[in-house]
Amino acid sequence: MIRQPTGRIDPKRQNTISHKKKQFADPTYRQQEYPNRLSFYDVPPTAEITLEQFEQWAIDRLRILAELEACSFRNKTPAETAAHITPLLQRYLPLYSNTSSPLGPQDDKLKLERQKDHYSHFILRLAFSSTEDLRRRFTRIESALFKLRFQTDDARERQAFIESLDFNWEVVPEVEKRDLGPHLLNATPGLRRQELEDGGWFKVDWEMVPELVESRRVFVKNGKAYVPAREQMSMVLAEFSARLDKGLELTSRALPRLDEDDRLTPILTHLSKNFATPDSTLADADSALPGAPITAASVDALAQHFPLCMRNLHATLRANSHLKHFGRLQYTLFLKGLGLSLEDCLLFWRRAFRLITDDTFNKEYRYNVRHAYGDVGGDALRRGRGYAPFSCQKILTEHPPGSGESHGCPYRHFSVDNLSALLQTTGVNDREVLRGVKEDVERKRYHIACNRVFEWAHRADLKRVKEDGSWGAADLDVIVHPNTYFKRSYLLRNGAGAGGVGKEVEMET
Repeated sequence: MIRQPTGRIDPKRQNTISHKKKQFADPTYRQQEYPNRLSFYDVPPTAEITLEQFEQWAIDRLRILAELEACSFRNKTPAETAAHITPLLQRYLPLYSNTSSPLGPQDDKLKLERQKDHYSHFILRLAFSSTEDLRRRFTRIESALFKLRFQTDDARERQAFIESLDFNWEVVPEVEKRDLGPHLLNATPGLRRQELEDGGWFKVDWEMVPELVESRRVFVKNGKAYVPAREQMSMVLAEFSARLDKGLELTSRALPRLDEDDRLTPILTHLSKNFATPDSTLADADSALPGAPITAASVDALAQHFPLCMRNLHATLRANSHLKHFGRLQYTLFLKGLGLSLEDCLLFWRRAFRLITDDTFNKEYRYNVRHAYGDVGGDALRRGRGYAPFSCQKILTEHPPGSGESHGCPYRHFSVDNLSALLQTTGVNDREVLRGVKEDVERKRYHIACNRVFEWAHRADLKRVKEDGSWGAADLDVIVHPNTYFKRSYLLRNGAGAGGVGKEVEMET
């Protein structure tokens, strides 16, 4: 047997490197410079970050995108949207201009902010490029975020950013501008003759500025739109959307290669599911109401502050003196999140199951309640804390109810007629609200339907806290957790501040 030389390549075989090896090869560059606050996200990142940063940065950006989409669904004006989103951006995804620091773009804090913005965009691009619907939604909301930032950017930095992109826009020559002068004046609202003569004009394909064409703010001739320099934002936004669409299409083709990475695939799958309803983790500090201990005897009185899913479970429990397993689990964890102690929770369920004996309750149900609280079972890390209360995303996507079961989300799992009847039994009888809920459900915007009902039921209280300034925009973001719904409802009705401070809060009994 002849030994082949190890360093020689067989000419009949292709000298190719497996993509499995390529993905771990050294990148051509590691750190990217961020001279501008804004970005078209043309170059993907290659520097190393931790898995914790990978997930947390994506979640923070997802919160912002979800709020922007909610503002769009509620038909908020641009001014209202900006007022609502700005404090959330400062909290989860800050991005300050170069003038905010004497060091400019070399400031370490600005670099970290822009790195987080850069990476979080591409992480979500991976998560939302799998289907046409997700790609279309991601482009729409990312464009809205870019537009908001573009409008609030420093004027000089904004112009420097536009010049760095090197757009291939055709400048309208002076002769053509004079010939078309009357048409440009008539077709461009608010344009003065001085602006026509002194200002710059660009000629682009009309598909690049559909927003301007739709609102009849530009002159169109032979398929070309004549855009004044003051309307640059529409052209920049159209270019941003077009490039993002192409980038998402290329990303979708590369997705199969990620299936072999069992570290990233679960995170990306979780993020894409959360785009329907953003996930929310409830910390003890978020659910607790200072000075407001909850007991088994006070649950009935507090049910008026429950979201529809929990009100349905509570009503079913009172009517039938029983709930099936997932209904008990969902409701138990909700009560646990309110601050109901294990002893009071056991007492509550024992009183609710009044048709069975103590012996039956202890044998069949007591252990499940203790297990949910972490008093028994589970591993050492979970014991003592138990399971977390279910978020809206978890209720929507896991364990759909079957025959005879009452858990789940009524906005998703009820028929429209049954949902309308249930809402009317809780006092929601406004025809406009019911019609809006029906439209939200048909478009699968279940959390928006729930927030619509909340805003109608608390319209007077919401108006009060907005007028007196006791609640900010960050305190009134979209509700994506049943326990958040309860806490906000209770504090609004009892006149307390957003954090439960101010007026002394006491539970009703």
